[in-house]
Amino acid sequence: MKKYSQIALAAAMLAAAASAAHAADAPQRPTPAGAKNVIIVQDAFVDGSGWRVVHDILYWKGYNVTVLQPGYHSVQEDGGLLDKKMFAANGPTVLVGHGYGGNVITAAGKISKIKALVYVAGFAPDVAESANQLTNSMPPEVDNIKYTFDGFAYYDPANFGRDWAGDLSENRTNYMAASQPFATIGALGGQSRTVAWRGIPSYGIVATEDRTITPDLQRWMYQRAGSKVTEVKASHAVYISQPEAVARVIEEAALAAK
Repeated sequence: MKKYSQIALAAAMLAAAASAAHAADAPQRPTPAGAKNVIIVQDAFVDGSGWRVVHDILYWKGYNVTVLQPGYHSVQEDGGLLDKKMFAANGPTVLVGHGYGGNVITAAGKISKIKALVYVAGFAPDVAESANQLTNSMPPEVDNIKYTFDGFAYYDPANFGRDWAGDLSENRTNYMAASQPFATIGALGGQSRTVAWRGIPSYGIVATEDRTITPDLQRWMYQRAGSKVTEVKASHAVYISQPEAVARVIEEAALAAK
């Protein structure tokens, strides 16, 4: 029995040594200057998994990255979810909004913890403006938003690959179209009560091949907000097809945070 105990002890010591060696070999994340927290709010009709590469790029540069999954019932409800993420963030934070996510980060208002906003082909509404109103002001060539009989919105699966993510492979866009969550009229038609870009530095990424939110609308919103603009040749799925470019702008915003 004593022999078995000695063997077990030796095995445990070997395992502990291997674990310590692995920890010593693991790459150490740096501590970046400026804001160290990044909260991403994605668009309607998709989930947060598409942000994986952007997350990983920023994570290994030392940033604490959180991806918020909205409920898409109302801007106010999704703003409440964002409040919970911001409460959990320890220190200065950059908010990132894609598409409808831009409405959510705009509604966050002027909270001292928020040091910068990054709009990634995202809506940047003013007070009393909604995603639907802004889209209708400069509509895309094709209206792909469809509605169920009881008022839930979805993106036309037949055109998802062509118009939402034209620079991604067909097998990927087919899955994205098939797995999309519903949004509501309340979310897409919800109006902002507060406007975070008034007084908070903002950055806007224009997806120049976007067929969902027209590039001209993106440019107009970002000019009005006084955003620093970066143009990227990409579809509305710019954060998936061009993750390095998107991560670079987010890092720029974080490093400039004061």
